[in-house]
Amino acid sequence: MAERPRIERTARREDAFMTPKPVPGEPGRFVVDATWGTLNPIELASGVATVGELEVREHAQAGLPLIDTRPARVFAKATIPGARNIPHRAIAERVGDVDPDNPTVLFCNGPQCSATPKAIRALLDAGRPPSGILYYRGGIHDWVTLGMPVTPGKDQ
Repeated sequence: MAERPRIERTARREDAFMTPKPVPGEPGRFVVDATWGTLNPIELASGVATVGELEVREHAQAGLPLIDTRPARVFAKATIPGARNIPHRAIAERVGDVDPDNPTVLFCNGPQCSATPKAIRALLDAGRPPSGILYYRGGIHDWVTLGMPVTPGKDQ
């Protein structure tokens, strides 16, 4: 079998930022920093479905649970409408806050963010079935850059 070529990413800048920033006076335009994080696979674990923006929108419109796994301070600034916050570092202690009877979408900053993969691993390790966990890999990064709505996060 032939060896795969190594694909290098752009080196992280000192002033890297994780969330796309709007360009003042240019609605729909954002500055994106692609120098942070480590890319995550499409499939995090067997049986955990990966979903895109349209599925997340339908999920939210149906009133099903969305969990933003980012820290509370960034959740408070902007999140997907209808999302609640369970930071990835707290999810192991808050497994009971994740409804086992409803499929739940979990997301963080985007494809290079490790928060949601860690949260999903914690849920699986706690015995939650993978069929009830949905991974929105694009996260707030892709959500914002695709012009989807955001709202300030509120504790629920």
